Amino acid sequence: MPGWRDQLRHVSLIFACGTALFSDGYGNSVIGNGEHSSERLSSFTKPDSKIHPLLTVNTLLTRIYGSAQLAQHDYSRTLTSLTFAGTAVGMLIFGYISDKIGRKFGMMTAAAIVALFSGLSAASSGAHGSIGGLLSMLGAMRFLLGIGIGAEYPCGSVSASEQSEGPLISKRAQHRWFALATNTMIDLGFVMGCFVPLVLFWIFGNDHLRAVWRLSLGLGVVPALAVFFWRLNMEEPDRYKRDSMKFAKIPYLLIFRRYGVRLAGISAVWFLYNLIVYPFGLYSSIVVNNITGGASDLTIVLGWATVINLFYLPGSLVGAFVVDYLGARNTMITGLVLQAIIGFIMSGLYAKLVVHVGAFAVVYGIFLSFGELGPGNCIGLLASKTSPTAVRGQFYGIAAAIGKLGAFVGTWMFPPIIDAFGGPDSARGNTGPFWIGSGVAVLSAIITILFVKPLTTDGMEKEDAEFREYLEANGYDTSAMGLPGDVSTIRESAEEKNSKEYSKENDA
Repeated sequence: MPGWRDQLRHVSLIFACGTALFSDGYGNSVIGNGEHSSERLSSFTKPDSKIHPLLTVNTLLTRIYGSAQLAQHDYSRTLTSLTFAGTAVGMLIFGYISDKIGRKFGMMTAAAIVALFSGLSAASSGAHGSIGGLLSMLGAMRFLLGIGIGAEYPCGSVSASEQSEGPLISKRAQHRWFALATNTMIDLGFVMGCFVPLVLFWIFGNDHLRAVWRLSLGLGVVPALAVFFWRLNMEEPDRYKRDSMKFAKIPYLLIFRRYGVRLAGISAVWFLYNLIVYPFGLYSSIVVNNITGGASDLTIVLGWATVINLFYLPGSLVGAFVVDYLGARNTMITGLVLQAIIGFIMSGLYAKLVVHVGAFAVVYGIFLSFGELGPGNCIGLLASKTSPTAVRGQFYGIAAAIGKLGAFVGTWMFPPIIDAFGGPDSARGNTGPFWIGSGVAVLSAIITILFVKPLTTDGMEKEDAEFREYLEANGYDTSAMGLPGDVSTIRESAEEKNSKEYSKENDA
């Protein structure tokens, strides 16, 4: 019987695969979401601004170079667009690489890209001190960094899901470890993306903001390199060795017939979830502005940004210990429905809640937490475990890229919605998006009920077996599936293990 050291070693493999998603949360949080108009960008430096920016490096760059210079180069809009584009490109390209070249190659390459371009982002500069050149280089580095971050989804997350159904993992903890190694790491990255600049600001002070923003970006190298070396001695997951199509032709038409509706359902839910979660980060500025009374001190801004991002963690942590009992599909539906209820309450009672800022902050935090408990934890789990090993990277990559498109659309869509409802200074402007977001959460729950397949214990093994049967029934030769040399050894060892267990039962 395996000891606790063997079990711990196997759990560490799951975290080695998924922990690199910390870079996604850190990379997005440390740079800030940005605003999408020069008017808002200009207001950041006004002491009486009614909207407080929860931006980190963006805030620092505005303080250093001036809002007019950044607005002239359309910096915020361009940077946001390039980051999203790079992440989506990485998801799609590395989805194919993950399936056809290998999980480990994809993970090692992704970690290397993140480490390299985190460092180059910090070193960004323009010719002869040109601000335009600096911003152009920073935008280019962010695009390439986004490719590495996006690559982690179909490589690292997929590999983590395959490791989570190993023989040393408890049947009641298969989904838990995946959630903790992926979504919880993203949320932790969001927190650290605000906390690291705060610590650096404490160290260097207001007179050395250039050092603060460069080190904030440059420290993204550390977790990426740590994960790179952590992964050096890893092997491909056993499931990939058995059922991949690395050396076989992928029958895309047959796969689309069987999994097209399932992929569309998961992609739609991912799109709608990100449509909600990314734009609602804008409301952090309202909470902080009310709590601080519009203070412009960077210690206060960054400190409260860290506190707001901490709201994501309870939902992810609690959800990780719930998902194996309720199931991923039911947990996601529960999270979406509860998030919608809280959103409707915030919309209906907004006028009373904002009078008591603490109450508003707590209810807002619960709103964010339910999003992490449900779709935050479960959507990647469902994307990876409802698809076959042979195309799991591409299935996951497509769904994640569509989800990232939802984030992009949401960050562009919600500011005009706020303006259309009366602007950020009005109750209607602040409550309108909550009505919309809550309605979208209900729609997501309905799509999940209708189109998303529930997961079972050791479900990937069953899915792969049924996939092989489906291919063979349609005339596809499955003999080329798996990795030559490894697959026979794996099957023989599995058969030997089953034989020994059967003999022990008979002896008993």
